[in-house]
Amino acid sequence: MKPVAANISTGTLLGGVAVLSQLPGSALEWVNMIRRGISSGAVDSMLKSIGLSQAELASALAIPERTLARRKREGILSSEESAKLLRLARIVVRATQVFEDLTIATNWLKSPAPAFGGMTPLSLVDTDIGADSVLDTLGRIEQGVFF
Repeated sequence: MKPVAANISTGTLLGGVAVLSQLPGSALEWVNMIRRGISSGAVDSMLKSIGLSQAELASALAIPERTLARRKREGILSSEESAKLLRLARIVVRATQVFEDLTIATNWLKSPAPAFGGMTPLSLVDTDIGADSVLDTLGRIEQGVFF
């Protein structure tokens, strides 16, 4: 995985125009895309971008691995699965902004942290509250507040 500067976008992580057909320009456009279902090609793009196995991604999204494999064959994720994938992509983007490097950001996401009771940040992003906690911690790191 090559180092990537903090300018990576959610759309890029999910495969860009090649996978998404168009890059949403606003939150409402993302909502519409989620409701229709994001292309399952976004899963492969995310796997390549952040260096996870399909099993690790399935676990992070709280989607059974067999379901994820089936969605990849079907070509589209459900709206709930799309929302989970987008939430993870947004967290990866935020971590990349804070650490200024995609590799460092993904390593942080995969590493157990005392702030999360020894759990990895990646293991928390399957819920809104967990994702908010990860984003809050990234904000603290960015501000130099260590705990």
